Order: sequence, then structure tokens, then C-alpha cells
Amino acid sequence: MRLRHGVAIALCLPLLAAWSAPDAPPPPLPARMADTGGGSQLITAEAAATGSTTGTVTWWDRTPAGWARAGSASARFGANGLADGATRRQGTSTTPTGLYDLPFAFGIEPAPADVRVRYRRVGPDSWWCQDNDSHAYNRWSEPLAADCRPGEAEHLVAYRAQYAHALVIGFNYRRPVRERGAGIFLHVNGRGATAGCVSVPAEAMRRVLRWADPARAPHIAIGTADGPTAITRY
Repeated sequence: MRLRHGVAIALCLPLLAAWSAPDAPPPPLPARMADTGGGSQLITAEAAATGSTTGTVTWWDRTPAGWARAGSASARFGANGLADGATRRQGTSTTPTGLYDLPFAFGIEPAPADVRVRYRRVGPDSWWCQDNDSHAYNRWSEPLAADCRPGEAEHLVAYRAQYAHALVIGFNYRRPVRERGAGIFLHVNGRGATAGCVSVPAEAMRRVLRWADPARAPHIAIGTADGPTAITRY
């Protein structure tokens, strides 16, 4: 009986060891995405669901060993959550999901030291045109274009907290579609949810600006944890 019990115990030990072995950690988020923009830097802005107004922004470096997290911060999204960037409508206070480039940075404050991205300083005549009838639609306008109504534009200097530092998100930027949306940025937190941008704490915004290297083609992916707007689909 002892021998038989001993054999039984010996046979069970490998099974118990296999059962208790921890699961391997999942690959980093960029490694699970359909596309990362082709560069070696990526920002991910992920919310739990399309109705969420908060989430996480993480910036990543692609190294010979794979994608590695360079930093992370809490994030805020549109007051009405997120919407598919391909069908989003202007004025909905939703943050567009998708994968976008980062054309340039700007700010009311001077650029942080060692910034490599193109940085435009906001002045008293700096505006962002959101007028669908203007030739300057979804463009920086300085001074305000004659055909861009002030009520349909953001006077950038008026947003001293939010636009202390910002990065333009290339949503609807290269070939603007009227009524799709304009003026989508990664910027400093204001008092709450945004009108459609992504925002982070001030120090995180400065860190992102110092990290971003145009030679490495940084992009931003915005999406949800799962579903049709899952960030891994972009």
C-alpha cells in the first residue's frame, strides 16, 4: 500500500505544479495592435468603453526587444465619451477613436527644454478655425482668417491652463472632411472632461513633449478596451 500511495503522490506532483504555474503576462499593448503607424514611438489613449470620460495615456518606445513603456498618466476624454473617428460628427463633445499622426506641438508657455518636435508659440492673434465654411477649417490661423467666424474658432490664448502645452492630433487634418470635427489635441487638463480632445496632467504633458522625436514617427492611438472601437483594432 505504501508503494502504491507513493506512486500516486509522485504522479500528482507534476500535475499540481502545472496547475499552480502563473499565466504568462500578455504582450504589451502596441504588440497587440493592428497598426502602430510604422514608427518606433507610440502614444496609446485607452478608455474602458465609449461612454467613458476617463482612461489612461501611455507612451511607448519600440526597442530591439519589443515595445517598452516609457511613461503613463491618467487621461480625460470628451464629455460624451468616445466615437469612431471615421463617422464622428463635429460638436458632439466626443473624442475620435483611431490611429493618427502628430503634426506639431504648440503652447502658451515656452517649449520645455530639449523638445525636438516643431513647437509653435501661442500669441494674442493665434486661433484654431472650426468654421466649416472657411478655407482655414481645422487649421491654425494667425491672424484669424477673414472667412472664419470668431464664434466658430478657438482663441487659443484664452485657454491658459489647457493650452500651456499641447500636441496637435492629426484627426481630420490632412484632408479635412467638413462637419467631421476640428481642433483635436492632446493637451493639459482643464477642470473636467474635454470637448473632444485628450487631456493629461501638466507634468505628463511636458514629459510627452520631451519624449517625442519626429525622427521616430510618433503616432497616437485612441480607443476602448474592447468592442468595435477597441484600440487593438487600429
